[in-house]
Amino acid sequence: MREQLNNNPMAQLGMVGVLLVVGAFLFISMSGGGESESSESEAGVAAPATEASLGAPAEGAEAGAVAGSPVEALPPPTVKPPAEVTDAWKSGATVALLFVRDGGIDDELVREATGALEGLPGVVSFVVPAHRIARYSAITGGVGVERVPALVVITPKDVADGGPTGSVRYGFQSRQAVVQAAIDAGYEGPTLAYHP
Repeated sequence: MREQLNNNPMAQLGMVGVLLVVGAFLFISMSGGGESESSESEAGVAAPATEASLGAPAEGAEAGAVAGSPVEALPPPTVKPPAEVTDAWKSGATVALLFVRDGGIDDELVREATGALEGLPGVVSFVVPAHRIARYSAITGGVGVERVPALVVITPKDVADGGPTGSVRYGFQSRQAVVQAAIDAGYEGPTLAYHP
């Protein structure tokens, strides 16, 4: 067989074709059937903060709707956030929730940056592993959390008009950005409209 491959160009071409087909099959099966890894690389991209009333569905989405499903929407989730989170908000504190996955580089960096909140008066922070995010669905659904790491900052009770509101920031955040997000959540002064 080896001598035939060495001396016959058609046999060589056939063997290269077989190896390409086997290699393509292995590549497709190892990459998850052609799924794109772009969602993994986009997880660290910073997006502007969005604000919404906590517990309300994300803008443009029905409460409990299943993506791509033609059937009617499911009822909204009834899971309440853990008592320590709701107690912190009821006490008048600014609540910061950092949702992270274990092993992510940007997740670990933003976890370290969130440590800057420990010295701020009136701010309580929690680090939540991504596998427990469903426990916080009343909050994450309200502000539209789509990926992790996600820093959700909830306005203090005395600042929130008509109920809690929050903002979400994705990807790496510096210590200054984390502190500024907490300060912005508690800001009660006048605001000016921006017109370019």
